[in-house]
Amino acid sequence: MVGVDRAGLAAGRPTFVTADAFAVGSSCALDEQAARHMRVLRLDIGAIVGLRDGQGCIGAGRIARLTKSQAVIDVEECRIVDLLPAVHLLVPVADKDRMLWLAEKACELACTSWRPVLWRRSRSVLPRGEGPTFQTKVRTRMEGALAQSEGAWLPQLFPEANLERALLASPPGNRVVLDLHGMPMGDAVHANAAPVVIALGPEGGIEDDELAALEAAGFRRTRLGPTILRFETAGIAALGIARSALSFSTRSNGD
Repeated sequence: MVGVDRAGLAAGRPTFVTADAFAVGSSCALDEQAARHMRVLRLDIGAIVGLRDGQGCIGAGRIARLTKSQAVIDVEECRIVDLLPAVHLLVPVADKDRMLWLAEKACELACTSWRPVLWRRSRSVLPRGEGPTFQTKVRTRMEGALAQSEGAWLPQLFPEANLERALLASPPGNRVVLDLHGMPMGDAVHANAAPVVIALGPEGGIEDDELAALEAAGFRRTRLGPTILRFETAGIAALGIARSALSFSTRSNGD
């Protein structure tokens, strides 16, 4: 199966995400947080752990050295997991905690990219999630979700931008914006619809001129149901629908 490693090398083992590439026969150094986690799990020299680099490489190896500040793993196995069909997310700059919660779930649902948008109504939110320090927190939350959900690929993270810049930078594809008056999401996203780009508006909704800019950029209005959802709920629901629909395209290819 593409995108995941449920029955593979790292499945069922304590697993750690590293930003460094690794290969069979190499050594991989993990940071203080990983070393602390290993001590909490009572792991010691010689224990086998799983590794993920967030770029499709899944591995397993033995702890060769463990100190308070670092763990070194001798890599014994690794393989590359294919990418799932692309689903990109334009997420509103909003409340920090709710953005982090969505980031975690977006990674579990194999979101391909995460691009925060500073909508007009985003500016009234405090404390809002923006800036390099917050992006580091988003990545950390996603890394934890990747290990727990046995995924292989981290979403590509982009810095926040205004709507105009976000639209120019967004990848081409089946573009949808969540709107209560749009077509059903299931009609807009189907097995052969990838890549999909999903735009989530801020709390209070998208301004009329912002919606017009989205439609001018090829975004179609789609709805998830008859009720108004908070952005994090809407994001999870939309990603789930898109990922479920696109899974049929991977099945038809025999994956």
